Amino acid sequence: MLNNQFPTQSELPTSRQLLRSTVIALIAALILLVTVVMPAEYAIDPTGAGRLLGLTQMAEVKLQLAEEAAADAAAPVAAPAPVAQPAAQTVPEPVGVAEPAVAATVESEPAAKGQTHEMTFALAPGQGAEIKVEMLKGTEVNFFWSANGGVVNYDTHGDPYNAPRGFYHGYGKGRATPEEKGVLVAAFDGHHGWFWRNRTNKPVTVTLRTEGNYIAIKRVI
Repeated sequence: MLNNQFPTQSELPTSRQLLRSTVIALIAALILLVTVVMPAEYAIDPTGAGRLLGLTQMAEVKLQLAEEAAADAAAPVAAPAPVAQPAAQTVPEPVGVAEPAVAATVESEPAAKGQTHEMTFALAPGQGAEIKVEMLKGTEVNFFWSANGGVVNYDTHGDPYNAPRGFYHGYGKGRATPEEKGVLVAAFDGHHGWFWRNRTNKPVTVTLRTEGNYIAIKRVI
């Protein structure tokens, strides 16, 4: 025999109680939206609770990565104007006199040997800059760059001579990096180098030092 007990009228919640519960739920949802969802998803933190909990920083990193990916896809770095091919193209044919051959050797040797440069520039918040070295395939350049106490996002890449539109060859990239050093080995004849962007809210000064087998170096952005 079933013994079902149904609630009495007095045990059921009243309309006032239901309304009160609904209002409390809406207020709780609003608080969660402002203190958790908005800081974690959009880096919008009107109360400061999101930054205290570390949610705002997570959202800022996520948005920054999305911006970098969009920038890479929408605005690939254009290759600089083609530069004359290596000095071997301009070596005069010997005509029985030793001097032209000696001159050609003297002209090509500095490019084959080492060069050393140091370049320093400032980046305002949101600003980017790019420096490229012209290198032949297989040659190397030792490099060291520093944000001098700050941090920057960077992308190390290269473009061959007469690169097709949209071409990209990456050597490495990073975000919020204070400095980087290593050896860049040219994968092909062309221009190879670094792009930096300041994603902080303060100016950053970047210093680049290079030494190695390259033909020329210049800032292209």
